[in-house]
Amino acid sequence: MPTKTVYSVCGMCSVRCPIMVEVEDDKVRFIQGNPHDPGMAGGLCPRGGAGYALLEDHERPQYPMIREGARGEGKWRRATWDEALDYVADKLKGIIAEHGGRSVLWSDRGGPFADLHKAFMRGIGSPNYCNHDASCARNVLHAAKSVMGLGRKGVAYDLKNAKHIVLQTRNLFEAINVKEVNGALDSLANGGKLTVIDIRATVSASKADNFFMIRPGTDYGFNLAVIRCLLANGLYDKAYAERHIKDLDRLEQFVEPYTLEWAEAETGVKAADIEKFVKELAKAAPAVIWHPGWMVSRYMNSFYVSRTAYIINALLGSIGAKGGLPIVNKPKDFGRKGLKAFADLFPKPEDKRADGAGWKLKHIDAGPGLINKAYEAIESGDPYPVKAYFIHRHDPLHALPDQARVKKIWENLDLIVATTFSWSDSSWHADVVLPMSTYLERESPIATKNGLKSFFFRRSRSVSPRYDTRADWEILGGLAKRLGFPALAFETAEDMWNYQLQDTGVSVEDFDATGQVWLTDKPKYRSVEELSFTTPSGKLEMICDKLEEMGLPSLKPYESPASPPDGRFRIAFGRCALHTQGHTVNNPVLNEQMPINPVWINTERAKALGIADGDEVELSNGSYSARTTAFVTNFIHPDAAFLVHGFGHKLPPETRSRRGIADQELMEGGLSKVDPAGGGVAMQEHFITIAKPSA
Repeated sequence: MPTKTVYSVCGMCSVRCPIMVEVEDDKVRFIQGNPHDPGMAGGLCPRGGAGYALLEDHERPQYPMIREGARGEGKWRRATWDEALDYVADKLKGIIAEHGGRSVLWSDRGGPFADLHKAFMRGIGSPNYCNHDASCARNVLHAAKSVMGLGRKGVAYDLKNAKHIVLQTRNLFEAINVKEVNGALDSLANGGKLTVIDIRATVSASKADNFFMIRPGTDYGFNLAVIRCLLANGLYDKAYAERHIKDLDRLEQFVEPYTLEWAEAETGVKAADIEKFVKELAKAAPAVIWHPGWMVSRYMNSFYVSRTAYIINALLGSIGAKGGLPIVNKPKDFGRKGLKAFADLFPKPEDKRADGAGWKLKHIDAGPGLINKAYEAIESGDPYPVKAYFIHRHDPLHALPDQARVKKIWENLDLIVATTFSWSDSSWHADVVLPMSTYLERESPIATKNGLKSFFFRRSRSVSPRYDTRADWEILGGLAKRLGFPALAFETAEDMWNYQLQDTGVSVEDFDATGQVWLTDKPKYRSVEELSFTTPSGKLEMICDKLEEMGLPSLKPYESPASPPDGRFRIAFGRCALHTQGHTVNNPVLNEQMPINPVWINTERAKALGIADGDEVELSNGSYSARTTAFVTNFIHPDAAFLVHGFGHKLPPETRSRRGIADQELMEGGLSKVDPAGGGVAMQEHFITIAKPSA
């Protein structure tokens, strides 16, 4: 049988890179980045390359299952799709009849296909769509809105044209968004500089012109000193500030105490090095990107770390600039019609959100809300009962602290449904598992990528499903039909795509050649005069009225983070190139490459504990302790212990993923540690012990 080429979208992480899949006899022969996308250049990360192993993995869910024993006990009854969907629909009808549609909660990983999920919730009549961002980028979103009025995706990172890139709480070369990595490498190849601010020397740091190993929790202080240096020495863009920045005088007054000398004592970075760095930024401006972070659920002040990153970009004239953070374009900016939203099929629910976002918490975006606050509503019944929960393609039990507490909260739920393509702690604890086909076996809705050049893209089915699994649009369509809103029940993927493409001037067939339809030939930048922001003043605001009205300072006085108690370490976690949190640790190919997550420990601290590189060690905090190996290095701050997140699973169906440490279980009591201004859970505010096992 001849080889065929399928243009699709990767699903091994949340980036969703465009890919090209070579298929022969219904088998995947090769996966690479889409060569027709100029940002990909055919490249793909290790996770993307291992997608075929997920496809063929016999340890993933293979058919619908209904729980028969206690939650988490692992007693399941195999069901047909009709049985499973009827069961879920009947349970939902009873719950909705008693408590209303608002009693249903949904959470997922967000991303370009979430419109379908939001539409499903609207059909039910619930406002309670959430994504996982309380443990990821919620602080960044709210920081962006507090300064620009725009969300974090309202600006692009013009990495290729940047003259200086600053990575703080962003490990770009290990998190691996392929297009971003290629853009950053282009910048460096063209003479651009890279600065990394981190508690350890990452792969990103290995490529940096400046690497500042900072005391954990002091990033905000570092940023305040940078702002003061820019203002006090006249190194900021005065013309830009005059046109676009509001309340600059209040910012200048606020940062007065935060001198470079103060910052040296607080952060451990020499004053002279910070001053040299700031002058380099001023020289490169406005083609500077101070990255505001991606996953910044770290400290109680992480919102302010992100907010000051946006402020620094503003002072350098980078927001809106080529080589900086230009405003993204939507189809309408090129005279084109955007995709028709599935959510338009149903009216917006009138009820307020259970998590309080947008009404009780007026500074919190009401779109994706805060899943941890929704759990509080499940627990208390305030403002109303929440009784059913859909967990789609993510694992809150492994992503958030306090697993035992979350399970206890979930006891108040009458129904938990997991739609998933791999086992997880959360799906194992569900009442019903509706197995999704992997990204290579399913289509997805067409989606839009806004940017300097906007385009539509499509995920196509590369091969037929290996097991009795379905695409999410098929699963939700089946439920929608049973629940009485059949407008969301498309018979075929083509029907779904044709609905979306109404009035766009684009046909389904237009995607066949490359998987993408570009809406313009040239990138569009706005001039300084054209820039406008969606804040109340139309300017970049140093003082945010929404924060102030909530009793939260826009410019928060710095508080020095606590040092670890004697003999303890501040827990830190992050990404690597080989794994996507807990989603890939059981992947046969990737697990073989990295089966365990060693703990990074500073050389001198390890020596004092009698620990050598490669030794088995035990990490403990509260009721949790587990073992891993030690990675002893000079390249981590002595106060910190670092782990790659996602390990330490205990699930019977997964035989490969049980080694290592579940870092979130070292964060006992952490569900209540929340950055009040940004809403992010602060997961690096915990201290652990490391010791050689006694036996």
